[in-house]
Amino acid sequence: MCGIIGFVGKEQAAPILLDGLRRLEYRGYDSAGIAVCGEDGLRVKKARGRLQVLSDLTHAGADLPGVLGIGHTRWATHGEPNDVNAHPHVSQSGKIAVVHNGIIENYAELKGQLIAKGYTFRSETDTEVVAQLLDYYYADCQDFFEAMTRVLNAVEGAYALGIVCADYPDRMIAARKDAPLLLGYSENGSFIASDVTALIRHTRDIAYMDDGEMAVLSAGGIRVYDRLMRPVEKEHHHIDWDVDAAEKGGYDHFMLKEILEQPEAIRKATAARIQEGRVVLSDLAMTEEEIRSIGKIYIIACGSSYHVGMVGKYNLERMLRRTVEVCLASEFRYSDPIVGEGDLVIVISQSGETLDTMAALREAKKRGARILSIVNVVGSSIARESDDVLYTWAGPEIAVATTKAYSTQMAVLNLVGLYFGDIMGTVSYETYTAMVRDMQQLPEKMEKVLKDTEAIHALAKECADKEDVFFIGRNLDYALSLEGSLKLKEISYIHSEAYASGELKHGTISLIEDGTLVIALSTYEPLFDKAMSNVVEVQARGAKVLALTTEKHAADLAQRVPMVLSVPEVQQMLLPQLGVLPLQLLAYYIALERGCDIDKPRNLAKSVTVE
Repeated sequence: MCGIIGFVGKEQAAPILLDGLRRLEYRGYDSAGIAVCGEDGLRVKKARGRLQVLSDLTHAGADLPGVLGIGHTRWATHGEPNDVNAHPHVSQSGKIAVVHNGIIENYAELKGQLIAKGYTFRSETDTEVVAQLLDYYYADCQDFFEAMTRVLNAVEGAYALGIVCADYPDRMIAARKDAPLLLGYSENGSFIASDVTALIRHTRDIAYMDDGEMAVLSAGGIRVYDRLMRPVEKEHHHIDWDVDAAEKGGYDHFMLKEILEQPEAIRKATAARIQEGRVVLSDLAMTEEEIRSIGKIYIIACGSSYHVGMVGKYNLERMLRRTVEVCLASEFRYSDPIVGEGDLVIVISQSGETLDTMAALREAKKRGARILSIVNVVGSSIARESDDVLYTWAGPEIAVATTKAYSTQMAVLNLVGLYFGDIMGTVSYETYTAMVRDMQQLPEKMEKVLKDTEAIHALAKECADKEDVFFIGRNLDYALSLEGSLKLKEISYIHSEAYASGELKHGTISLIEDGTLVIALSTYEPLFDKAMSNVVEVQARGAKVLALTTEKHAADLAQRVPMVLSVPEVQQMLLPQLGVLPLQLLAYYIALERGCDIDKPRNLAKSVTVE
């Protein structure tokens, strides 16, 4: 969601802040701002709209000299997007500036108390309460760090905070609870950021803050304290991906670049985990006995990761013969879930910081379940709080609409199924060897699909004028249709729904009329004939059908429907890994034809860190 960057050191802060914010644009935002402490005190500039507006306003930062500063890109939660509601927020005294990700849940109560004490509020945000409350405590005790401790004890909710005070022009304070915040170390100074991409040009040496921690940053280093103000030694992590991975590299959009990166991403996710024809998950701490004793399996996730879980349900139940329940993270902890000792909870998150998923993880852990997380970001909160973690090694994903994160999560989940099934004795030798073989061949088959972009672009032109689209499929095709529909709606703004084909006659078919676009997924061999009967049903009511199938059925299907996409043959459980590629490209090219902002779709953010 919102982006934070902060710097104190030996260089001018404002250009560093603007560069960091530029690299956080992909997270989604509606306004931006920076605050810099210099010889003339605290100066703040902020503006609604794209970051370029702020850059122009400050002459690329030249108007704000100083070596200490904080910056922010805001995605509105409290108050409409405008210059006043943009961060940083400044206290009534003008001494304190605050940037904040998260939500202060008791802000209304605190605001009322401060108004009663004579404070005036200029914005509609919850964040301004932090600035004014800190100002109030600081005036009372004359100790900025004591005042900060009081603030953290008073506020409720989630926060990642970056704070500067004009009385302390050589240091910055950061604090974190239930919202991601990391520290960066370099010879030129110290950094805070909500995402490592903001720092990668300046340092590869980072540490992740934990809940309840507060950090004091200066040019000479960083001191971290726990909630009892005891010093904490942080584990440092080295970022090993190249900065070029976070650049477009000549592509028009990050999304297209990341779609085309998927074969290599799958190689990285699987190659080291398949050795001499066997799946080897050496990063798992679970013993074979613990694996055999697994009772029920829950998969908890949000958005596209939830759709990975839907595919995983079909595949894991086939391979493990265990009940698998897929749960929306935002619903899980409020459902009084029946989960406990002996159950395995698989948590899936690209960022490893998704707040709903984090809360669900903690609920499951509190009830005694074992937690296995599948995440991309090394050292993220979800990774640190899990019993076991498998990283997807997908590298940075910048486009808001996920592509390679989805594919690598699915690949890792399939590896888990094979590894567990082998130990449990529930996967046959034939299935195991065929799956391993095809997983190793998957990148080459993905590359074959991705060579057909011109044909998909041509079909996209025929579909771009539609305002309502229905995806239909059965079994794995239904699970895949959920992701295909989401990709289309989130970047093209077309109303799109996904339905299990067998449910058409139970109400949905009433929405089909002459010219309605129906995208029919027909890759799942055992139910191909039934899928064809559903195609006939919608065509009889005037639907325009675009079908996705395997090469085996492509010629036959082309005689029945006007538009056909196909993917190579592969083991059935792996078909969604190929099938998602043309659906991603179709959504991309439709959005392109409609003139949409593909990498930064409206109202969306890359990482959802508030409820």
